[in-house]
Amino acid sequence: MTDLLLAATALDVTPPPGHRLDGYAARAGLSTGTADPLNATLIWLSTADDPGVLWLTLDAIAAGHQLCAELAEAAGAAAGIPPSHVVVSASHTHSGPSGWTGEIHPVIPAERERDLIDSLVGAVRAVRLERQPVSASWRSIEVIGVGTNRHRKNGPHDNTAGILALHSRSGSLEAVLLDFACHPTTYGPENMQYSADWPGAARAALAPAVVGFLQGAAGDVSPRFTRQGRGAAEVTRLGSLLAGRVREALTQPGLELPQSAPAIRRTTLTLPVRSIPPADESEKLVTAAEQAVLSTTEQANLPATAAETRVTATETRAPAAETRAAAADDPSGRITQTRLDGARGQALMAAANLPPALDLSVSTVTFGDVCWINLPVELFAVHGACLQSDSTHPITRVIGYTDGYYGYVVDPSAAEAGTYEALITFFDQPTTNHLIKQAADFMNT
Repeated sequence: MTDLLLAATALDVTPPPGHRLDGYAARAGLSTGTADPLNATLIWLSTADDPGVLWLTLDAIAAGHQLCAELAEAAGAAAGIPPSHVVVSASHTHSGPSGWTGEIHPVIPAERERDLIDSLVGAVRAVRLERQPVSASWRSIEVIGVGTNRHRKNGPHDNTAGILALHSRSGSLEAVLLDFACHPTTYGPENMQYSADWPGAARAALAPAVVGFLQGAAGDVSPRFTRQGRGAAEVTRLGSLLAGRVREALTQPGLELPQSAPAIRRTTLTLPVRSIPPADESEKLVTAAEQAVLSTTEQANLPATAAETRVTATETRAPAAETRAAAADDPSGRITQTRLDGARGQALMAAANLPPALDLSVSTVTFGDVCWINLPVELFAVHGACLQSDSTHPITRVIGYTDGYYGYVVDPSAAEAGTYEALITFFDQPTTNHLIKQAADFMNT
């Protein structure tokens, strides 16, 4: 009988202080320390004669195509398998370094920092992966209270967590591959310490098992309506809530998965970049959004003047009035502020030299009845639901932020409303529809 083999480990890859953090245009300054560690987690499932799949999950805002290629080569070398069998996924924490990937969007200019990249890639390449026989099982459980749709509290959101549990022959839980859809944005732009946010807290609560975290269709999902504050205590609360539900699921029998290795398939989809409105139109949008922020601060009794709020369309750092509005952190204030960020972002896109098209790496991993479809974008919840509905696989999990990063993919309601995500997306609605259809067709072939 063929044995399913597991090698799993988590590496602390937290950079030293003094580097830029990624995730918020309103954040200024350099990192001052570590709130909780950033991990690179490797979970490799294979057999003696099949390289299977190695998931490398990273606590980062994103993993750009170049970084993914370097990490896949390093992880493949460590395991002795082709890089094409390595899947690299980012958790999307907004408290990781920008220097690993560099600029993910004109909204937040950044440069790749070779010293940080070499340290990360070197740690992955040097890891020792020792395999042991395991059994694999699948569970899915509803999780309420971590995230919701961030535009409408009762809007679309897949609130299920997918759980691939890997047990040793003796019955001990060795590793979990966990997916859930929600922005890790418990910490706000005021935070200057590295943090994996609530995914890291969930991992810690499930120790000593090695936990790899996959981010789902979270483009319009966050803790905006669920968080009770910002800081370490709230990170722990949200992560513990998710981990508690996972532990409950693990007490129940799961769907037994085969002893054969998971299989991976890959394709590339080439998508045209949308036409960006000219600079003068973007400037008008910025002006209107600034007035909305002024109105919000006045309603919240936060002093602000036009001089404090007014900036040019090409500026990305928030002035004092915006910082106060963000500090209030009420959902309506956040929505207003992010729309201003989006207007400025679109203005930056108008000034940038964008390519005519982008090549997106898409992959599927199948393991028994379970299929993960991986895309290098921030899908909205409705897109995840469409892919699941169109899937011919008994169980389908939609994973974003994988093997590259090409920003938001928005739904028609967001495009019509001109939300933050819609203003800075690279893709129009016909292209979005094409992406979802092509991804579904590939998944089902």
